[in-house]
Amino acid sequence: MRLHIDNWRWAGVPFLVRAGKRLPVSCSEVLVSLKAPPYSVFGENLCDGAPTNYLRFRLGPDVAIAHGVRSKLPGDSMKGEEVELIAVQRPDDRQNAYARLLGDAMKGDATLFAREDSVEAQWRVVEPILGNVTPVHEYTPGAWGPAEAERLGPWTEPLLTRRGSP
Repeated sequence: MRLHIDNWRWAGVPFLVRAGKRLPVSCSEVLVSLKAPPYSVFGENLCDGAPTNYLRFRLGPDVAIAHGVRSKLPGDSMKGEEVELIAVQRPDDRQNAYARLLGDAMKGDATLFAREDSVEAQWRVVEPILGNVTPVHEYTPGAWGPAEAERLGPWTEPLLTRRGSP
């Protein structure tokens, strides 16, 4: 789904949401791609598809914050490489998510529960595309979704699938 926020601050900034069942990885991740600089430091082509700096927030199952940049390779030549600085939190006392949620509910701790006004606002966004308005496209289990999803815009797989770590 491609979403836009209708105000001056976010004008022209697309928000791409991709979700499905039986995708290769189960995670919630936000990737903020920063605009490329007006000129290339390393003599690379800055057209669409060229690597850009980014911020990545992994919300689950592991919590991670990362900053990806193009950095100069050591030596005399002006060549760049992709580098990512990452901070990961992996609690030692990992509890099943459902067990934690049920325990919090029994204790009366609503921290992890959505408030009613938040749920209603989410439904206002999703409801217009439900029913027969939006076609359903099937895809192979374990794939990143149907080919039609590629028309939304550029897609970056979660880092877990690219480098073997969150």
